[in-house]
Order: sequence, then structure tokens, then C-alpha cells
Amino acid sequence: QVQLVESGGGLVQAGGSLSLSCTASGRVLGTYAMGWFRQAPGKEREFVAAISYSGGNTPYADAVKDRFTISRDNAKNTVYLQMNSLKPEDTDVYYCAAARVQNTIEVVTTATSYDYWGQGTQVTVSS
Repeated sequence: QVQLVESGGGLVQAGGSLSLSCTASGRVLGTYAMGWFRQAPGKEREFVAAISYSGGNTPYADAVKDRFTISRDNAKNTVYLQMNSLKPEDTDVYYCAAARVQNTIEVVTTATSYDYWGQGTQVTVSS
């Protein structure tokens, strides 16, 4: 079993920045693709960004492209999401997720394909 714990959420003004972290613990063996999703009350979980185990593949949702950056440190079992130029519409609960994959370049962008989820961290952007 793998446990994921997010941190770094909070309140920020529009145009500001926040950095989220997600650290995995437990039976972290093998290769895992990681991802960030977000969800507002009453809405479906939305893909934000993903990263392959190698770190070389990093797809983004159009809504966050050129503003958010996903990265990872495998030695620390941690994935990061740097969020710049934040907008009020970025307000959501952000979740990190881990998916067991067969190689180091595979990425996963669909929520149903992930095996483990964190508890979520609230990001609020005021206008």
C-alpha cells in the first residue's frame, strides 16, 4: 500500500504563486507515474498535470499550461506542482495521485487509471 500526503495549499491573491508537494510513503516499489488533479464541490475531478517516472514526459491541461509546472524527485518520493499566475478559477481542492506503470516514460492522464490518491489540499485564489 502506498500513502500520499499533499502539502502547500492555502490562500493567495490572483496573480500570485503557490507550490504544492506530495510525498509517497509505504510500499513505494517499482515505477510510478504521478499526477495532479483538482475538484470543486459537485464537479468531477479534473486533470491538471502528470509526470512520467523519468520526469521527461509532462502533459498539462490547457487551462494551466504555461502557468503550472510539475516536477518530481524520486530519491525523496515527492512530486511538486509549482503554480504561477494564479486565477480565481484555479480555486479547488488539489489531489495528487500515483499510478503503477510498466516503464519510465509512461504518463497517465485519466483519474480512473490511478491506483493511489492523497487526501487533497485546498487552494483558494482571491480576486
